Amino acid sequence: MSDSHKEALALGREQGRLVRRYVDALEANRPKRGRKRTLETVSRRLKEVERQLETAQGLDRVHLIQQRMDLRGEMTTKSTVVDMSELEAGFVNAAAGYGRRKGITYAAWREAGVPSAVLSRAGIGRSS
Repeated sequence: MSDSHKEALALGREQGRLVRRYVDALEANRPKRGRKRTLETVSRRLKEVERQLETAQGLDRVHLIQQRMDLRGEMTTKSTVVDMSELEAGFVNAAAGYGRRKGITYAAWREAGVPSAVLSRAGIGRSS
């Protein structure tokens, strides 16, 4: 395998990583339907579940344990701040080349949730 081939493979992996991180972050931060749960409401529910666990037995206890695990995970997720500007910058640098190689159209990027302004900055137009 030539050095240029190795460099092309490394570039493809890096572009794929940058694009994946941005698209995954978009999906994770997409607005959800219904009432928004804040860190405070999740914390309050966690305290209630822990109080109920003191007296729970059998299958109810198992359900409460799972609910406690889910709530703790949700608290961790809500307290983690994602720097979308950094991820967006990486996407802008990598998306055009990645999309060209993989045959990803403007419409596919838009349907995946990528804003048109970001695609424009990446050099991906409607005719792409």
